[in-house]
Amino acid sequence: MILAAASNAKTFWFVTRGTGVVALLLLTASLVVGILTTSRWRSARWPRFASAALHRNLTLLAVAFVAAHVVTTVADGYAPIGLKDALIPFVSAYRPLWLGLGAVAFDLLLALIITSLLRMRLGYRLWRGLHWLAYVSWPVALTHAFGTGSDARTGWLAAVGLASLALVAGAVLVRLAFADGTPARRLTGAGAVAAAALALLVWYQGGPAQTGWAKRAGTPSNLLASRRAPIRVSAPRRVTVALPRAPFTASLRGKLRQSTDVNGLVSVVITGRLHGGPGGSVRIDLRGQPAEDAGVAMTASGVSFVPAGTATVYTGSVTSLAGRQVETLVKARAGQQLDISFALSIDPASGAVRGSVSGQPA
Repeated sequence: MILAAASNAKTFWFVTRGTGVVALLLLTASLVVGILTTSRWRSARWPRFASAALHRNLTLLAVAFVAAHVVTTVADGYAPIGLKDALIPFVSAYRPLWLGLGAVAFDLLLALIITSLLRMRLGYRLWRGLHWLAYVSWPVALTHAFGTGSDARTGWLAAVGLASLALVAGAVLVRLAFADGTPARRLTGAGAVAAAALALLVWYQGGPAQTGWAKRAGTPSNLLASRRAPIRVSAPRRVTVALPRAPFTASLRGKLRQSTDVNGLVSVVITGRLHGGPGGSVRIDLRGQPAEDAGVAMTASGVSFVPAGTATVYTGSVTSLAGRQVETLVKARAGQQLDISFALSIDPASGAVRGSVSGQPA
């Protein structure tokens, strides 16, 4: 096995999360502008045609980010999500309901774009009716973001979602204030908006905001057992003086083990002992997607180092991985940090590992 990995293998994972949040914000802005444009609100400094152009451009930009969100989600490969799952609602094995709502929102936006391109053939009245699909897609997208998002319990995503909800609710109330009809009808509409917003808040607090939502949302058990998180090695309770305190070099002899789980994720474990320098033992854990040259594209890592003659355990992670060159950063409980570099040579047949090691205080 050749240890070939890309340290930026998490790119798809972060891009799919980022594009999803940006798409939600753009959809929110587009919906708010669209609602206010249909009201009787006017401004001499901001004519109606400018609002219409802004609404159109925001919608197109939101669709672009939704498309990027879909493509990177499928390309990431961490969860079992295929292209059909992004287009056909409720067929995915991964959080089928909540991912299905995302597919519904995506399909509604696609229908909006297609009908807008055919607007001259459809006629204004039919196109206007179909245009309401944009307004339907927003609450579906918001529910999808809370229900299947990896950051549903984080404060920043909650703030984004709740702020989006407040903006849309406020725009609808402004629209109702300028709408034709009796005061009773306006109050009924305002009450419906408040009830819908409250229902969403209650659901969020009792669902996505609670511990264990990933399992309740329909995450496959094998993914729950192999969460994308750094691998950590527990340190002993007793801590002695951290060593070494100066730069060192040593040689490494050890063994490599590799396994693949049911999702196709590859785990690589390198264990060995240092000869020379501070001595001791070291362990490097890598996890990720299979890469070219029988390597692994790293998505998680863990490193532990125990110098000889001490109970101090340094733990940390891989900071850079290029071919056989491994850069790590480890830290002891006492606070001392070490930069440790490994230049490895691996025998593919036996899994034997040899190499040189250099370290210095960080």
